[in-house]
Amino acid sequence: MLAEAADVLSDQLGVLLKRLAVVVFPHVGRLERRFLERLAVMSFTALQSRALAELTAGAAARTLTVGSDPADFFESVEYHSQRLAKLNVAPTAVVAALGEYDKLLGRVLRKLPEAELKNYQWVRDQLHFCVMLTLNNAYYHVREAETRAFYEMFWAEVESRRLDELLGRFLEILARFCRADRARLYLSAGPGAPLERRASFGIDSQEPRHTAARLPKALNSPRSFYPGRGADSHLLEKDWVADLARCWSVPMMSHKRVTGLIQFGFVRPYEWLPREQELLQAAAERCVLAAEKARLLDDLSERERQIRQLAERMMHVEEVERRRISRELHDQSGQDLLWIRLQMEMLENSLPVEALPFKTKLIELRDMTEKTIVEIRRLIGALSPAVLEQLGLVPALRQLINRFHQNHTSRVKLQAGRMTAGLPKRLEVIVYRLVQECLNNVGKHSFCSNVQISVSCVDGMLRLCVEDDGVGFRVEDAVNKPGSFGLAGIRERVALLGGICEIESRLLDPVARPVKSGVRRAGVRGAGRRGQGRRSAAPPSGTTVRVELPVPVFDGVENLAAGQGRSIRN
Repeated sequence: MLAEAADVLSDQLGVLLKRLAVVVFPHVGRLERRFLERLAVMSFTALQSRALAELTAGAAARTLTVGSDPADFFESVEYHSQRLAKLNVAPTAVVAALGEYDKLLGRVLRKLPEAELKNYQWVRDQLHFCVMLTLNNAYYHVREAETRAFYEMFWAEVESRRLDELLGRFLEILARFCRADRARLYLSAGPGAPLERRASFGIDSQEPRHTAARLPKALNSPRSFYPGRGADSHLLEKDWVADLARCWSVPMMSHKRVTGLIQFGFVRPYEWLPREQELLQAAAERCVLAAEKARLLDDLSERERQIRQLAERMMHVEEVERRRISRELHDQSGQDLLWIRLQMEMLENSLPVEALPFKTKLIELRDMTEKTIVEIRRLIGALSPAVLEQLGLVPALRQLINRFHQNHTSRVKLQAGRMTAGLPKRLEVIVYRLVQECLNNVGKHSFCSNVQISVSCVDGMLRLCVEDDGVGFRVEDAVNKPGSFGLAGIRERVALLGGICEIESRLLDPVARPVKSGVRRAGVRGAGRRGQGRRSAAPPSGTTVRVELPVPVFDGVENLAAGQGRSIRN
């Protein structure tokens, strides 16, 4: 921007500007005093008045009469324009103030000959234009820096996964904004707890983010002070008092209570300006809200982890209880029933021929006992299949399908791909229970003719797919249905192993024209002969459950870390 302003000045204009500087220079002191008096009447502060005085033709005259170039003056204009922006002076107020100086300068130039006066008036207009151009550019850069700081803080809040990471990124952004050499952020662990250093920026940024360093006292309003002077030095750690020339302290307030403190240190004196103070106060409030949000997310994550552990423990307890019940049924009830059946058979054989009515009753009781024994064996197999423990997953699934055939007419086909030897028992149990739950749902609700089950283990992932051609259902309604835990149980089991569960279902169209027998719905395409008006078959209905589970590395000890499961995708 300085180059643009300097390029506007042609060679002739540069010569006339230097002549104007020679004319104005003797009157610069008097003009500046009167200008400052008028600025005081216009309610400008001392800092604002000094910055405005550096934008005037008198300031240009001082610069040019000592042999400097116009670019040096515009560099000073840009610096003081940025200070005016940070001092919260509106551009319209700057224009009004410079207009007052032009009135004072006009009284001085009236004494010049008319020919020279016209040239100098043209020079003043060109100089004023270049000053306004530099002023607008400086205001833009100040506002852009503020916007960029808040934009970066927003993304830091979105991307940070931990509280310490969030605080560290916030501190770095704010330190870069205010050009601090060092920065530290202190945060309280809770109401009444002391402030502890949680983040650092500068030469000590490599230190641990969370240290035992504490401030003996916090302040409740923003403050700028010189380290080592006055009563505020106790707000600094000892290593800052000796090395820094200036310090800014910005409290982090929550519900009228100090919950944190941000400090910025400067090796050279750096003045505290209102615009920077306002932005840092707003940033401190955002830090507090972000820290509270991060704490809530950390607490939520910890609670979710505890719930996952509890759910995992409950499923383990469930499997242990299943084994215990099946063992009790086998060892106690099953053996007792076998003994009763044997005794009835012996009693039946020992009865005389004339006791035929009693013998008939015994036969009925023996048959009922045999059916009860078969049912108990089925329950034992459903509770804890021995084949799963002894032979593995695929034989257990085949046995499960055979038992399903005994009570349902649906055809079930199992396709077992290449399986990794030595799968963890826990993973095999989870997959077995998933297939068992899917078959239970198929038997109760699907009304299907065919069920396709495929299971394979490739590239460290176990993939399971259960598909039927039944009536289908609305997945979202089924998942959210109160008191229904079938799909929720499938989802939780998959989530505990860090897997992916996808459930898709297509409803049967009740008004669709039935397809001719012998032709499967999924394979029908097109229409009949031209003119016969034959309609195409409706899209196939049914449900598909796809599951992907990571296979852990088997190191001799069955260890499967529970991961964060992903949501069901409809």
